[in-house]
Amino acid sequence: MKNFVPKYLTQFYMFLTFPSFFFSYSQIIQLSDRPSINIQSVDKEPAIDGDVINDIVWNTINPITNLYQMSPNYQEPSTEETEIRVAYNEKKLFVSVICFDSDPKNIVISDSTRDSNLEDEDSFFFIIDTYNDQQNGFLFGTNANSVEYDAQITNEGQGNFAAGFRQQGGAIGGTNINWDSTWQVKSIVGDYGWSAEFEIPLKSIRFAEGIQKSWGINFNRRISKNSESSYWAMLPIGFNIKRVSLAGKLNGLNLKSTKNLKLTPYALVNATKNKVSEIDSGADLKYSITPALTLDLTFNTDFAQVEVDEQQVNLDRFNLFFPEKRPFFLENAGQFSVGSPGEIDLFFSRRIGIDSNGEMVPIIGGSRLSGKIKETNIGLLSMFTDEVSNSNIYKNNFTVARINHEFSGTRSSIGGIWVNKDSKKSALDKDNSVFAFDGKLGLGKKAQIFGFASKSNTSGIYSEDYAFKIKGEYKWDGWNIAAGYTELGQGFNPEVGFLSRSAFKKPEFLIFKTIRVNNMGKMLEVRPHIWGNSYKNFNNQLISSFLHIDNHWVWESSFEIHTGINFVSEGVFDEFSIKGVKISPGNYSWAEFMPVIMTNKNKKIYFYSRLRIGGYFGGNRFSASNRAKIQFNNKFNSELNFDYNKLNLPNGDVTALVSGGRLIYSFTPKIFVQSYIQYNNISNVFSVNAKFGWTRSANTGLFLVFNSFKDNDIFDEINYRSIILKYSYQFDLL
Repeated sequence: MKNFVPKYLTQFYMFLTFPSFFFSYSQIIQLSDRPSINIQSVDKEPAIDGDVINDIVWNTINPITNLYQMSPNYQEPSTEETEIRVAYNEKKLFVSVICFDSDPKNIVISDSTRDSNLEDEDSFFFIIDTYNDQQNGFLFGTNANSVEYDAQITNEGQGNFAAGFRQQGGAIGGTNINWDSTWQVKSIVGDYGWSAEFEIPLKSIRFAEGIQKSWGINFNRRISKNSESSYWAMLPIGFNIKRVSLAGKLNGLNLKSTKNLKLTPYALVNATKNKVSEIDSGADLKYSITPALTLDLTFNTDFAQVEVDEQQVNLDRFNLFFPEKRPFFLENAGQFSVGSPGEIDLFFSRRIGIDSNGEMVPIIGGSRLSGKIKETNIGLLSMFTDEVSNSNIYKNNFTVARINHEFSGTRSSIGGIWVNKDSKKSALDKDNSVFAFDGKLGLGKKAQIFGFASKSNTSGIYSEDYAFKIKGEYKWDGWNIAAGYTELGQGFNPEVGFLSRSAFKKPEFLIFKTIRVNNMGKMLEVRPHIWGNSYKNFNNQLISSFLHIDNHWVWESSFEIHTGINFVSEGVFDEFSIKGVKISPGNYSWAEFMPVIMTNKNKKIYFYSRLRIGGYFGGNRFSASNRAKIQFNNKFNSELNFDYNKLNLPNGDVTALVSGGRLIYSFTPKIFVQSYIQYNNISNVFSVNAKFGWTRSANTGLFLVFNSFKDNDIFDEINYRSIILKYSYQFDLL
C-alpha cells in the first residue's frame, strides 16, 4: 500500500487540478477604490423596532446602496437592492439596513441563538475599525430573526493556517466569537424583504476620542437563495470582512469620553450527587478609565454556564488543544496572544483555573487592565487561584504584562510580553516566567513579515530555554504564499502557555491559490494548494514531516469536494503507546488519501465528511470525521458528530470512536434550551451537558445547568451528576 498510494493518488491529483487553470479568470481591485461616507449626528434616536422604512430619523439620512458581489459573480452588483444607513449621537452608534428581496417567502432563517454561524442564511454584517489602525475591529451581525452576533477581531482575523482547524473560533485565531458586548438589534420581515436596526452604546466598544475622527467600516450582506455574498468596500478574492486594512471609511465622528461603570454580581446554587447543596456568589466590575482603556475586576469567578469541551482522542505523541470559552478571559484576548497560535502560545488562559485533567480550580479573583493609549496596546492581568487539597493543587498567582505598539496605516507593530507563575506553597511547585519580543513588518497591503523571540525561566533549567519564529507571507488576488521557520529549545518551558510539542526545528511553507472559474457549469472556484512542514530535533534527526497536496472544488451552491493527499514521515526514538498498542522505535513513512465532502450550507440538512485512508506507523488507518446539521426550523436545530478511527498496527488494533449530539431550541433569541451529549469509547465516558438560558445583556441572566457522566456502559450507576442554578445581572452604574 505504501508504494501504491503515492503513485496513483499523485497522478489523480495532477489530472484534476491543472486543467482548472485553463478555465479560470482573475479580477483585481484597486486600492484607490476604497469608498467613504460622512456620518450624520442625530438629536432624536431612531426607535429600535426593526421598522426602518417608516422611521422618521432614518428617512433623513441618505442610504448606502452600492454593494458588489464577492460570490458567485465577482464584482457584479448585488442581485437584490440594499439600503444601509449609519448615524450616531454622543452616546450611541446606530446602523440600519433594508434588505429588499424579490421573493421574501424564500428568506432563510436557520438559527436563533446568539453568535450562531449566520453565513448559511440571509444575514447582514458590519465591521468597525474604531482605532483606524487597519488591524483590529468589532464585528456585528444579525439575521431576519434578530439574532445577536458579535466578535472581536485582532490581526485582521488571521491565525495559524496549519492549526486553524483546532482554533474553533477562539481568541488565538484572531476571531474571538466568544466575546459578548452590551448592545441590541431588532429585525422584522415584510413584503419588501427584511430590515434590521442596531443600537450600539459607545461605552460597549473601545475607541479613540477626538474631533473629526475616522473609523474603518465595511458591510456584508448574504442572500441565501442565491448563495450570494456582497460587500460595500470590495475585497480581493480570498478575503472577507475581517480584512479591515481594505475597509472603507466612516468620517466626521466627534467622539467624547463616555463614562462606563458596570457591576455584574451572580449567585448560584450547586447540588451534586451525594452532597449537600452549596450556595455561592461573586461579582465582576468593569470601569472605563478612558474610552480606549478598561479596568476589569473579578471576585470568586464562576463559569457554570460555559459549555463543556468537545471530547477528543489523542492518536499520536503530541498534545491536544482545547479552546478558551470563559467570558472573563476573552475580552481583548487577542492583545495577549503571542507566539504561533495552536503550536506555541506563550500565554494560554486555560492554565488559570483549570487543571491538567480539565477539572475546575477555584479562582479567588483578579484584575485586568487592557486597551489602547494612542497607538500603543497595553494589557495587564493578575489572577489568584485557590488550593484544592485532595488534588495537591496549591495557591498560585498568575501575572501577564503585554505592550504592543502599532504604527498606524503600515500594518506594522513591535511589542513584548512577560508571563509569570508564582507558586511558593509547595516545594513541588516552582516559579516560572516567560518573556518575549514580537513584531510585524507590513510590506504594503499585500505582504507581511512577522515573528517572535522568547526565553523562559524555570528553577533547575539553565540552558536551551528559548523559542523563536519568523515567517513571511503574501496574500493578494487569490494567492496566499507563506514560508517560515520555528525553533524551540529543549529547556523552553512556558507553564502558563501551550506547546503542541517540545524541542524542535521546523521549516514550513504554503502555496494556496483561489481561482474563480468560468465555462465549467455551476462551479464557482477551485483552490489548488500545497503546504508542508518538517520537525527535526537538535541532532538533526527527523521527528515528523507532513506534505499536503490538495484542491478544493467549490460550486455556486456552496457544495464542496476536496481531493487531498498527504505524505507523512515519523521518526520514533522512544517507544510509545496508542491506547495500549505499542509503537516501536524506527522510521515510518506513508501516504494517505484525504477526500472531503461538504453539502450546501443553505439547505435544511448540511453534511460534512472527511476521510483519511492510508498507512499509519507501519500499518493502516481508516478515519472518518462526520458532521451533520439539521435545521428543523428557525427555532429547533441539531448538530451531530461522529468521529471514527480504525488503526491496524503491527502490534495490535485500535478502534476509537467519539460521537456527540447538540440539540438547541430557541423560544426567542434570548431564551433557549440546549443539550450536548457525548460518548468516547476509549475512556468509556458518556456525558450530558444541558442548559436552559434566559439571557439579558452581554449574556447575563438566568441559567439552569445539568451535568452528568458515566465512565462505564450507560446502564451503570452515574459517576457524577450536578444541577446548577445561576443568576447574574448587569447594573449599569454610569
